[in-house]
Amino acid sequence: VLESISIKDNEITTHVSNANLELNTDGTGTIELQTATNVTGNLSVSGAFIGSRQTISGAGAINLTTLYTEITTTGAQAYTLANGVIGQMKIIVMVVDGGDATITPTTFANGTRVVMDAVHDSVTLIYGASGWQVIASRDATVS
Repeated sequence: VLESISIKDNEITTHVSNANLELNTDGTGTIELQTATNVTGNLSVSGAFIGSRQTISGAGAINLTTLYTEITTTGAQAYTLANGVIGQMKIIVMVVDGGDATITPTTFANGTRVVMDAVHDSVTLIYGASGWQVIASRDATVS
């Protein structure tokens, strides 16, 4: 126990009744979590929420490990999107149009595929009990 904080095994606890536990840096440093992190309860963010980016050129698999994917086509090309986990979001945008991008999710609640045929076409998806569901799109064709 250090003042009103205790560290035991893998748990850090505050011993001030109803007090928040804060992690801060000295100066402009950041706090980095280097592994998968689970949050039980609400997560409040007072700054920007910034997800990582995948850039993919040519046909292939759209990953599940980044929030945002930018597609560059070099001809008419096919892309796959595996099943996610309940509540997972995915944003996909065409940034270079060398031909149509056809995205086929393994499980798709809205149909069988999404086709993008121009720069800035986009789709935002969330994974639910019935598979990937479109929650927003710009000029992408869902069929």
